[in-house]
Amino acid sequence: MAAKIKKGDLVEVISGRTSDQKKIDERNKRREAEGLAPLAPGDKGKQGRVIKVFPAEQKVLVEGINVKTRHTRQGMSAQGATTGGIEHIEAPIHISKVALVDPDTKKRVRVGFRVERDENGKRINRNPIRVVRGGTKRGLEPGKEIGA
Repeated sequence: MAAKIKKGDLVEVISGRTSDQKKIDERNKRREAEGLAPLAPGDKGKQGRVIKVFPAEQKVLVEGINVKTRHTRQGMSAQGATTGGIEHIEAPIHISKVALVDPDTKKRVRVGFRVERDENGKRINRNPIRVVRGGTKRGLEPGKEIGA
């Protein structure tokens, strides 16, 4: 599963708390009637580039997704700066919660692999090529190569 997503890929969050404002308002109205505090919007539906992949933990670091706030003292900054204050940093998200996005159509895609072989059946290149799998109904071209 981790072989499908690489550094620099465009991904979309497919599970978790929604970022759709209409659904958030509806949910918070229901919570208010029950006497509960409103919930903040999440990251579902947002897209971003993969900064780093952690294959051992099956997690990815995505730009602008799962942003956490860290309060730091002077000289304790994570980025090496000596000033203290509030930092906003991305936290890793599980790889099962993101889906690869086709850079041309900006739609989520399912990924398969194609192995190129010569006339004798021997592999031409060592690494398989990532290709779009299915998606004809959503206007995607099956077999199209995704990324390098």
